[in-house]
Amino acid sequence: MKLLNHFTTGILFILLGMTMVFAQEPNIPDSVQNINTNFHFQLTSVSQIKSGIHAPYSGAHSLNPNAERASTLTATIFWSEKLWKHAAIYVNPEVAGGGGISQAQGIAGFSNGEAFRVGQPAPAFYLARFFIQQTISLSEKRISIGENANEAYKTKPEKYIDLIFGKFSNADYFDKNSFSHDPRTQFLNWSLMSNGAWDYAANVRGYTVGGIIEYGSENFYWRTGLTLLPLQANGNDLNFKISKARAWVTEIEKRFLINKRKTIIRLLAYHNTANMGNYNQAVLQWESPDITQTRAYGRTKYGFGINAEQDLNNGIGIFARSSWNDGKNESWAFTEIDRSVSAGIQCEGYRWKRPKDTFGVGAVLNGISKEHQTYLAAGGLGFIIGDGRLNYKNEFATEIYYKANLFSDTFFLSPNIQYVNNPGYNKDRGPAFLGAIRVHIQF
Repeated sequence: MKLLNHFTTGILFILLGMTMVFAQEPNIPDSVQNINTNFHFQLTSVSQIKSGIHAPYSGAHSLNPNAERASTLTATIFWSEKLWKHAAIYVNPEVAGGGGISQAQGIAGFSNGEAFRVGQPAPAFYLARFFIQQTISLSEKRISIGENANEAYKTKPEKYIDLIFGKFSNADYFDKNSFSHDPRTQFLNWSLMSNGAWDYAANVRGYTVGGIIEYGSENFYWRTGLTLLPLQANGNDLNFKISKARAWVTEIEKRFLINKRKTIIRLLAYHNTANMGNYNQAVLQWESPDITQTRAYGRTKYGFGINAEQDLNNGIGIFARSSWNDGKNESWAFTEIDRSVSAGIQCEGYRWKRPKDTFGVGAVLNGISKEHQTYLAAGGLGFIIGDGRLNYKNEFATEIYYKANLFSDTFFLSPNIQYVNNPGYNKDRGPAFLGAIRVHIQF
């Protein structure tokens, strides 16, 4: 353990030293690198309804068998400012309120990706992101990246190293996908927006604190991060005892062409250490198993994921993901999925003369480990699912959405339909039909 702590500290000091050394780079024309303050804003509201479902029994964390409705609202300011050469600070204050269907419980691949930003029904103000990014240029050639949210610079070296320190979301940098990643503009389902079995380090709102290093070139990227995990499973407060609790994640990304169309493949691996409970121990020690009573530091969760996307023609793209984790200790940060496979298609509206509109169809199959199944079948509860007993079958969900651009590039309205079979991995319950309207404003 001490060796790991010394190694972690050494890596952070090396990164800091690289930042100080490489900040003094060859001069680049002011016309290329001169930047003003970057300011963007987003507001997203999701109103969702659910049908009543077949449910001969329910538990404390079951999907409500009755018809219900719920809404979420988030609003974010994206502000960035240049500091010194190729460095910038990013600040994102955010407001969130509302809640998910059934208090965001009962479905492992939950149906509203904005619900995990909420945390509590009453509107709350918090600092979503606060980080510094230093870019180390490894080539003179620069490419345009535009003026999007959280982009202080309009251009970037074709080959570079990025160093990021502060508060951010791991999903900002890892497991990205052009067609299925952002619940504010694309699919809403949790297990379509990310690799479901990646228990990625985050508090209940989806943010963490730590550092990331990324190497980028024209067709190859490598990134790794060391970040904090929450004190409690799916909790809001982060655990700053990095010697006892931490999350490592690394990803390689390769870009190439198939039939002259862009192809991207990403391979991800992660390792979490936290004060986790153990499924087998909970079942053996307690008549009514409670995994929180078995928590101990030193427990781990590790897993892998693959993420692929392929451009076709006329604004059509397809995607697929597959992920796995060991599933021996409790889910800690994201959701209760130990195996997941997803795929889908996105079409831009060129064919029907609405090029700023988007249509998407996706499907996902989620599962859990044998240990996880046994724990739930014995009446145990996770932080998102638990029916009191379990007749196991993989959870299946499919989703269709249409994003209509109504005003310029600013206002979007998206009707959404989801079908979820075996919610919470229980074939005794469901299926559930969910409809939603998403309003998204950005500028």
